[in-house]
Amino acid sequence: MRALLAAADIFFMNENEAGIIFGGAGAARVRAGQLLFITQGAGGALVLQGAHTAHLAAEPAEELDATGAGDTFCGATLAALCAGAHPQQAARSAMALAAAMVTAVGPAVLFAHPSTPAATPADSRVQVNAQQVERTARLVAALPNLQPFNFTGAHLPPAGHPAALEFFFAATLQQFGFWSARAGRYTRPLLAAQGGQQRKGSDYLWQAYWSALQAAPDFVSPAQQAALRSSTLQAVFHADDGSQPMPALRLHLQQARAYGSDLCALAATPAAILAHANKQPLPLAALLQSLDHVGGYKEDPLRKKSALLALILSERPERWLRAAPAEQLPPIVDYHLQRMCLRMGLVNAGDPLLAAALSARKLLPAADEWAVRSAVYSAMQLLAQSSGRSMAAIDWFFFNARTRCPEMTAPDCARCAMDPVCAHRTQLFQPVLRTTFY
Repeated sequence: MRALLAAADIFFMNENEAGIIFGGAGAARVRAGQLLFITQGAGGALVLQGAHTAHLAAEPAEELDATGAGDTFCGATLAALCAGAHPQQAARSAMALAAAMVTAVGPAVLFAHPSTPAATPADSRVQVNAQQVERTARLVAALPNLQPFNFTGAHLPPAGHPAALEFFFAATLQQFGFWSARAGRYTRPLLAAQGGQQRKGSDYLWQAYWSALQAAPDFVSPAQQAALRSSTLQAVFHADDGSQPMPALRLHLQQARAYGSDLCALAATPAAILAHANKQPLPLAALLQSLDHVGGYKEDPLRKKSALLALILSERPERWLRAAPAEQLPPIVDYHLQRMCLRMGLVNAGDPLLAAALSARKLLPAADEWAVRSAVYSAMQLLAQSSGRSMAAIDWFFFNARTRCPEMTAPDCARCAMDPVCAHRTQLFQPVLRTTFY
């Protein structure tokens, strides 16, 4: 079994087997690029993507016959992976199917249902408002000059820059965590002077990495990112007054090192990943699946940063990624989009306790954040489908809308194109949870 595990790209085992092989499921380790799924019965499952491990809670079920539950999990996970799902989402959909299967004798449930349960099981506390999505879709469809951003500008490498591709691979994974909390509540977004100009959040990050690249052309290489020192990253992110405004510097360092280490272990480069993707029938899907093995990208089951990178690679003047005509970007769900969707009523936080915590800007448990974020993800998928607009154009529109519906000041509804359909739930706020996803 150890020999087979060493040779396999994808491996499944149960908790007892993990105890024999590793001395316990918590001690399991696999190489970069390898996937390991460990089922734990009522305890859920572990998903190992190289050095990253995620625990997924079990689906509740009234068990009648557990025979074949493991086989169902394996087969459904593999099917979802083949369909392009993130490993954690593949396992979630498989767990839902296995949980349904054990409620009847034998495989009766598998034959009774034409499709598997959703890969993103809905939390009833937060639900998509389909009617509001449809109203918004009609408005979005009628907006003139709705175009994606091409990711050029003074704080980004110019078109044709020899290190631009490595820059975007290394910098996009750092697009997270631009806010501070105190006493269990959100306090303020990142805003600091940089090069004589006040910059916020993502713009601050882009400029910091662009300045670092100009000072050291190999800064964004995988080898340099793998060996990045805390003192170096502090210098990269320092503000004009010498302060360190990044609220989660340790996490940024971890992500940079994970990214560089995985690419070095895989003997891969951004150019090689891109070349491989463009040779496939579905280049976008191939790119996203490759990033599922790369630190800084692989950890997020909803692939926010992976989707953002794919958007950049598609929209930059270099047109690095050549997606197939039928391919659609996944939603790029950051905290601005979640705030907008809650306030507009595209998703309803029907649970009073959750709605109160959102309004009070309290730090939330991970399950509460997932309830909101996964609902927003589904709402954006529906919005793109109903409006006929590309996800790239929708993303840029909502990202710009953050300036009219900001974190710290009252929304300027009169200037917002969404005002005619907005629910104006302006007391609501995005989920507050420190994560490397967004």
